Amino acid sequence: MRAMTSAPAPSRTFTTIGILGLGTMGAGIAEVFARQGYSVVGVEQDDDSLARGRQYLEHSTTRAVKREKMTDLEQSELLGRITFTTSLTDVAGADLVIEAVVESLDTKKELFRELDGIVGADTILATNTSSLSVTEISTANSRPGRVVGIHFFNPAPVQRLVEIVRTVVTDEQVLEDVRALMDQLGKTPVVCGDKAGFIANTLLFGYLNHAVSMYEARYATREDIDAAMRFGCGYPMGPLALLDLIGLDTAYEILETMYRQGRDRLHAPAPILKQMVTAGWLGRKTGRGFYTYEAPDSPVVVADAQTPSADAAPRLRHDLRLVGVVGTGTMASGIVEVFAKAGYDVTFVGRSREKVDGVVAAITRSFDKQIQRGRATEEAKAEVLARLTGSTSLDDLAEVDIVVEAIAEDLDVKTTLFANLDEICRHGNGGQGAVLATTTSSLPIIACARATSRPQDVVGMHFFNPAPVMKLVEVVTTVVTSDEVAETTRALCGEVGKVAVACGDRAGFIVNALLFPYLNDAVRMLEAHYATADDIDTAMKQGCALPMGPFELLDVVGNDVSLAIQRELYLEFREPGFAPAPLLEQLVTAGYLGRKTGRGFRDYGAR
Repeated sequence: MRAMTSAPAPSRTFTTIGILGLGTMGAGIAEVFARQGYSVVGVEQDDDSLARGRQYLEHSTTRAVKREKMTDLEQSELLGRITFTTSLTDVAGADLVIEAVVESLDTKKELFRELDGIVGADTILATNTSSLSVTEISTANSRPGRVVGIHFFNPAPVQRLVEIVRTVVTDEQVLEDVRALMDQLGKTPVVCGDKAGFIANTLLFGYLNHAVSMYEARYATREDIDAAMRFGCGYPMGPLALLDLIGLDTAYEILETMYRQGRDRLHAPAPILKQMVTAGWLGRKTGRGFYTYEAPDSPVVVADAQTPSADAAPRLRHDLRLVGVVGTGTMASGIVEVFAKAGYDVTFVGRSREKVDGVVAAITRSFDKQIQRGRATEEAKAEVLARLTGSTSLDDLAEVDIVVEAIAEDLDVKTTLFANLDEICRHGNGGQGAVLATTTSSLPIIACARATSRPQDVVGMHFFNPAPVMKLVEVVTTVVTSDEVAETTRALCGEVGKVAVACGDRAGFIVNALLFPYLNDAVRMLEAHYATADDIDTAMKQGCALPMGPFELLDVVGNDVSLAIQRELYLEFREPGFAPAPLLEQLVTAGYLGRKTGRGFRDYGAR
């Protein structure tokens, strides 16, 4: 990230700021500048629009007063710094003019053409567009070098991120002056090139569009897609709920603009988006989108025809008492801990007594940390450890009701294991056989199922790491998995305190299929020198409220792991946009795998 230093002083002095358009965004930008003591000239096209703009500002600042974020006097002084006018010529003395009018290229170009004869030669002109070409807008002005994009995020007084968009002719000093000004406003500026969507929208809307396609194909329900990204990645909202908040019409226009400019098929709006927009299902603002809402503009979701009924909650169709786990690594140890904490007796199998003892030691350490923090007791630790039986023989799994394998991600090794489990574990024979589950995150579950004589009893149970902490489990069914086994597995997840989402057996399941193409897109953006890794990470954390930026996350996951998953996705879907970014391949070849090797997209020092 950019070093935390005092904000650089601009080479020019900014005292008066012109804001063209006082809708929600324009009024918010006006408030940002007025809060910091700048004189603001707010321009609207007619008296009614001007009155609405004034009302936006009054309501926003009144809320701040009620929350004790400013005093009545400060509100009065802030509003006193803003001149409201319907005359464009009133921005003649402005040092910076920002347009925030309707997203129409013709309208914006006409404004920039008119400004040519009004403002001074040194005045910086900026557009707040979120998707249109800044370069094309700048051509309407006789001095395109002074034109820049300044993309605030909504609500502008609250959101810290500002994308500063440079064109090929933007003057470098203009760029630095605007960056310094944003720093002085208390914003976090990132700089990027002029491409539809800029940083945040380019990466965000590709991911959102992919989620819509997943829903459209009925691969998973809207609830499961959203829950998967919330609980699997820590995102504040699921993709479909977020689209409803943004507005499906807005999303469609942004995707359409991105597709027209870049011709990336992954940005072509999913057909169902156009259908929903045409039907007037625009999201929260109309009361209906992917979800149904209590009323237009209400955040309260109400039941509709797609909402699962309480009667449909999964139930244990098999009697599950004894759990088996194969593996002794981090994931296996976590899964053993999860089941034992939930009251199940667990038999786990490792390749050596040393590894088996390591699982008990890992769970003991986990409990000791929780006890130190007051989250567990010595009694609870003793109870859990008493439920564990370690073994080095697979034959000791003969009486388990469900076995979960968490061994190496090697298909040959897994299929051999499942063939052995098929011989060892209880068969149905008119009753209930043992459920055989795999935690694979990328390999075909059907291949494990075919290695047995009872493929109907094989299911995917993809825990997320660390298993004791992460709430999500993807329950993955093949074309032959029985409904009873699938339902039992989902119910079991609930029994152990996890959130189960259901999906089919294809590469990436829900989370990885949505997450890794987004990460791959970020790598492509970096290798095209469109923006720095620091600015891309900052944009996604502050602009989209994600817990980690893409390059931080890649270095944590491991670039080798990421590359392997991306290759699986590409081979499965044959989508050109899923082909691993060459830069990712090169980093892995060089041994720059991320934090575990001390170097990835960033240098972490020797490991």
